[in-house]
Amino acid sequence: MSSPSGSPSPAGSAARTVSLVTLGCARNEVDSEELAARLTASGWDLTSADEASVVLVNTCGFIQAAKQESIAELLSAAESGAKVAAVGCLAERYGAELAGELPEAQILSFDDYGDIGARLDDVLVGRRRPAHTARDRRTLLPITPADRQVAQPDRPHLTTTPWARPDPSSDGVLRRRLSAGVVAPLKIASGCDRRCSFCAIPSFRGAFVSRRPTEILAEARWLASQGVRELMLVSENSTSYGKDLGNLRLLEEILPDLAATEGIVRVRISYLQPAEVRPGLIEVIASTPGVADYFDLSFQHASGPVLRAMRRFGDRERFLNLLDQIRELSPGAGVRSNFIVGFPGETAADLAELELFLGAAGLDAIGIFGYSDEDGTEAASRPGKLDDAEISRRVEEFAGLADELMAQRAADRVGETLDVLIEDDSPADEEPSEGYPGRAAHQAPEVDGMTTVRSAVPLAPGDLVRAVVTGSDGVDLIADAI
Repeated sequence: MSSPSGSPSPAGSAARTVSLVTLGCARNEVDSEELAARLTASGWDLTSADEASVVLVNTCGFIQAAKQESIAELLSAAESGAKVAAVGCLAERYGAELAGELPEAQILSFDDYGDIGARLDDVLVGRRRPAHTARDRRTLLPITPADRQVAQPDRPHLTTTPWARPDPSSDGVLRRRLSAGVVAPLKIASGCDRRCSFCAIPSFRGAFVSRRPTEILAEARWLASQGVRELMLVSENSTSYGKDLGNLRLLEEILPDLAATEGIVRVRISYLQPAEVRPGLIEVIASTPGVADYFDLSFQHASGPVLRAMRRFGDRERFLNLLDQIRELSPGAGVRSNFIVGFPGETAADLAELELFLGAAGLDAIGIFGYSDEDGTEAASRPGKLDDAEISRRVEEFAGLADELMAQRAADRVGETLDVLIEDDSPADEEPSEGYPGRAAHQAPEVDGMTTVRSAVPLAPGDLVRAVVTGSDGVDLIADAI
């Protein structure tokens, strides 16, 4: 058992201090903040890496580059002299296999999150626990979505076994913020039921499970009390929200309530699956005050044959029709998407389809990724593999095209009036006339461009400012407050 808050460390004189390092996506950010709340409740003190007795790395296991970054971070932490533990997707995905290759760190599972304080007590004193054997977490919950809430009623988005919930805040929210920004991710679900042939995420994140609206709304209120002004709703597939709660329209129903949360000025949805985007959802996003007209659509490609091989929906014509539906209701809506090039069997005709789509789509943000084999996926055994040099060439070609198209889309916004959420003070070495960095509704934090607002009066983080776009620089905009 972990020691209660304020009690002596089980290691005697060893301090129970921990540094949390988060890699990967916004969903990992939420997991880290929940881990931080549990650790604080069990008597651990959060500190910087150079002062910590234990470094806890929340790893990413999405693609090869992310895996390499996670391993490098673990090795770097070990070199500091601290004890090291790994959690998150890479740790979950490989378990004992990773432990055998990386003796510098203890490898923990999602199932350890419920008693993370005690697990780090073991790490602190050098007591090694057997690493878990990796397994397909989709098998841990019922196949039928409606049965999952009954099987795992207590916060199933993290663990497979019920566990007691500490109460680190007055609102009973299991979360401790690790940054002070005015934008924060809010997880609405975890897991995925889709079977994309290139993606391993469902196997280690598990089947799709929604969080209940009451819990999401309580966390939204708590985040607002912490100074958050924009909520970014995250999950592996936000358009599936509510299906295991018996209501496929639940996302449409909860959005107005989230937007009405006192102190919140903007709600943004991420990770929308094009095959599941409903007309009603488009209408709610486009018409609800406080909900960003922003569509993060996971297209992945535009060639029908490639998408079928990926076990996904759509083609160039269908995707352009979807964008037409969105812009009919919201002409200025922001749209971002990611695309994979170099998928096994991808032909010159497939690339031509993708190029035609990108040229016609008018996307604000475009991510181009090269295909890489992922362990345990169907695509890893497909014929028609391309060599690394050819994949890199295709990435370079389409990344260059994407940069041109995004810059043109930004330039097209000159003259538009936007609401910009100021994210930071003007840099100390610049005059306020140089502008304040912020994001318009079509710009998600970190992954999209930004808008610099010039203002005759001082602005502060969290201000929502009406401004006219006067110029662009690549994907970024320059605007004057009005």
